[in-house]
Amino acid sequence: MFELIFSLPQPYLWALILGSLIIYFPTRKAYADYRIRKLGGVRSVLLASNPITGLAFFGDAAYKQMNDRLLDFYDGLFSKHGTPECPNCVEIASFGIVRFIMTREPEHVKTVLTTKFGEYGKGHQFHESWSPFLGDSIFTTDGQLWSESRALIRPMFIRDRVRDLDIFDKWTTALMNKLPPSGQMVDMMDLFYRMTLDVTTDFLLGYSVGSLDNPTHEFVDAFQEVQRIQMLLTILSPFRAFVPKYRYKRGIRILERFIEPYIARTLALTPEELEKLSKSDKDFTFLHNIARSTRDAKVIRDQLMAVLIAGRDTTAATLSWTIYELANYPAIFRKLRNEILATVGTSRAPTYEDLKSMTYLTHTLNETLRLYPAVPYNLRAALQDTSLPGRPGQPNIAVLKGDVVVYSALSMQRRRDLCPEVSDKFADPAVFDPDRWDYWTPKAWNYVPFNGGPRICVGQNFAMTEMAFTLVRLLQKYHRLEYRGDWNAQYHRAEIVGAPGHGVPVAFYEAEYGDVA
Repeated sequence: MFELIFSLPQPYLWALILGSLIIYFPTRKAYADYRIRKLGGVRSVLLASNPITGLAFFGDAAYKQMNDRLLDFYDGLFSKHGTPECPNCVEIASFGIVRFIMTREPEHVKTVLTTKFGEYGKGHQFHESWSPFLGDSIFTTDGQLWSESRALIRPMFIRDRVRDLDIFDKWTTALMNKLPPSGQMVDMMDLFYRMTLDVTTDFLLGYSVGSLDNPTHEFVDAFQEVQRIQMLLTILSPFRAFVPKYRYKRGIRILERFIEPYIARTLALTPEELEKLSKSDKDFTFLHNIARSTRDAKVIRDQLMAVLIAGRDTTAATLSWTIYELANYPAIFRKLRNEILATVGTSRAPTYEDLKSMTYLTHTLNETLRLYPAVPYNLRAALQDTSLPGRPGQPNIAVLKGDVVVYSALSMQRRRDLCPEVSDKFADPAVFDPDRWDYWTPKAWNYVPFNGGPRICVGQNFAMTEMAFTLVRLLQKYHRLEYRGDWNAQYHRAEIVGAPGHGVPVAFYEAEYGDVA
């Protein structure tokens, strides 16, 4: 049959192909519509149902991401195409098969993360796209594999382990030793990313990559390159086969080459030696803990990669945004510093209890995470036919098996209609203001910087403790902070984790004896 088809003259062959496509895509859409009606639901606002119109949206998304304007693209989907019945949820079905449903509705986030947790997951497509980098780790799997991954990781993030602040003290001290003299400019984002990489590799492997001392280490460059390409592969998911992957694969090989000797060294220890180490030695690491449960080098490699990206980038980006905002609000900086000095003075290292007792410090970090959630965009795939709740009085949005729900904490947490009216106690939601947290608590699922439900970030307390400790040590020493770039020119660089696109060029001024504010 195929021989007969390909023997046709070219004009007839192209006419046959074009005719087949003209029939195929409307047929696929009609079949999807039938399944949606059978479920008793409706579509969200449909923006594209074929490759021609769909390609325009994916191309625009890729262009905006590469030019650091992805939030403009995402918000524009709703401002341009939202309807009164469905103002914050739209969809694209570029090949008529898998639908990409974009949302910023809290009830939708709640549904995929908890209410219908078992009906949504990472899915096959996400796993296939991310597995070269993160393998079968906690971030790429569902069901039993995910449960096993979480069980491997969780013991190293229990409260008793996080309370030991020695590793934070060690690397915060190393960071501060890299700061220039009082009044001289430094890019704090660069230092934060280097410090958190040292913290994370030390915590995971018992040995730091040495990023603070060697910022041009090939590991650092490869780590950044792999993440950049991975984000592009995710955005262009239906077309990812056409994205060049040489640099991506090369970067992954560099990362693996770095961690493999540590895995081999750990697997050389007997179970008895690992058990003894866990009870008696402060050098017991995340790697040792995983090796107690599995001797599979690939399983260990995958979990290390996952925690590496979570531990390094999210913390560094949040600290960077915090310093960026504090540099523009001297009154907030002074208020935070006064709380810190009243609690621990100018030199004493804070304890875990000290950090948890400083309300304004917590409010400052919460406000940063409201404006700049570390993971700005996330997704879940439907593992079976299911739905998302419609607005009051509207039918549910049907979600078919394999459909992908993309949600954005960044877009959702900035929605003015989800916030109180502007007043003396509640500043404009676009403005950085930790004081709002004295009078306001976000409604459930309006604020999800660490996700929620069973997949809530297992390292949340570790990250918050590390960030709080770092800010305390900085503000103990410095009584003033100046921004040395164009504050208004800053932009949100959205890769896997969102970071300041211009870095954070600032100057710290060291406190003199007797300075309080």
